[in-house]
Amino acid sequence: MAGASDKARFYLEQSVPELQEYLRKKIFTEDEVSSIVKKRSGYEHKLNARGSSPSDYARYAEYEMNLESLRRTRAKRLGAKSKSSSYTGQRRILFILDRATRKFHGDTALWLQYLTYARKQKSNKRVSRIISDMLRLHPVSPDLWIYAANYTMDERADVTEARAYMQRGLRFCRHSKQLWDAYLRLEMIYISKLSAQRRILGLDPASPKKDEVSINKQIAEETVALPLTTSEEGKQDRATADLADQVSPLDSIESTPAIAGAIPIAVFDAAMKEFPGDATFGARLFDSATTFHGLSCTGKILHHIVETLMTAMPTDAASLCCFVTEPIRGISAGSLEFPGALMKMLDRLEVSKCKLDSLQKPTEQTRARGIVARHAINRIIAYFEAPGLDPDIRAVLNAMVQTSWRYCLSSIESGTEGTSGETVALLQMLTARGFKELVRPGVASALQRWPEEPRLLALEATCSGG
Repeated sequence: MAGASDKARFYLEQSVPELQEYLRKKIFTEDEVSSIVKKRSGYEHKLNARGSSPSDYARYAEYEMNLESLRRTRAKRLGAKSKSSSYTGQRRILFILDRATRKFHGDTALWLQYLTYARKQKSNKRVSRIISDMLRLHPVSPDLWIYAANYTMDERADVTEARAYMQRGLRFCRHSKQLWDAYLRLEMIYISKLSAQRRILGLDPASPKKDEVSINKQIAEETVALPLTTSEEGKQDRATADLADQVSPLDSIESTPAIAGAIPIAVFDAAMKEFPGDATFGARLFDSATTFHGLSCTGKILHHIVETLMTAMPTDAASLCCFVTEPIRGISAGSLEFPGALMKMLDRLEVSKCKLDSLQKPTEQTRARGIVARHAINRIIAYFEAPGLDPDIRAVLNAMVQTSWRYCLSSIESGTEGTSGETVALLQMLTARGFKELVRPGVASALQRWPEEPRLLALEATCSGG
């Protein structure tokens, strides 16, 4: 069996033609080539000896990447073109990373470094092989399944294979909330891409048609008048036209499950079967779906999530947070629907208060009301920055903040508020929006619980100075 020195010498000898080409084309000087040989010799002896670590391979690969970048820069400046040199450097780096993952196949950081470099070099076949080997050796790592699915969706635009990665990953990581969340996002991204394609092709019924009037006028001028038909023929033609209008191709496309959101709903239902009674996870999926508020099916998906959570866990604070804020999700303050959505949110705040009254322990009531109120304030407060906000709507928002803040204050005073970070974030946000009078008693109560918190002391000084 060959020793470490023999292996190192073998690998170094393979780079001799490459170094000779560097000297011949004056890309590197003799001193620089000697330094390269010395560096490579040190790394190769370290890698082939006992006790090598993943960091040794990572440093060696990083050195070769920097060397290749320098070679390309100098070759471009000197006008020295050589496909063999470029390919040799790329092949060497890939070979180092391949050796690293074979020896330390349990180190996911090495796999990701290998993948990142292969993707940068646009070596698609190698990337597919790396992903296959990586998932075969790490089937219970949700991050790697998500990486594979995202790569397939982003780089290759293959939703079928991306979906297959997610489903295979869920067989091994069925209890991974991160993977279920990523699967829901993947399906929402797919719908958004379909919708974008339809808008570009002009197949979206809601999208305005350019120069529609002029086109219709041109068609009318170029149309030849046909002879009049009999009354019976006219009735038959009108009936056929009415039937064609009722069965529009665009309507049939819009009602397909892929566009209507049936797949994300199915993913949500399957996820909640794996986590029954976990309203916090349901709210997490609700927030993920909300980020795609521009889609026509998002409202339907959000409504289904809220219905499911309120049916299974009607008094859970996470369910009520989704229930209360659903009406205003994705609606801008300047839209015509906003006043009605805001009033609907007010009604739901009252409904949530009544539902929480059924809780047996007063501490649970106070804590849950504080969570719902804090969530409502976080959603409402952003609308104050909307340009040209109607004064009446601003007054309603102010009243909602003050009403919700009373429940937050009760939660802080009773000690049922969650963490100091959540409390401080809420107090800072209200202070920045000019609600110093509301914040002052909250800061005082929070300091009794966390007297050494520097951010609370800073808020106390700010409110006192105001």
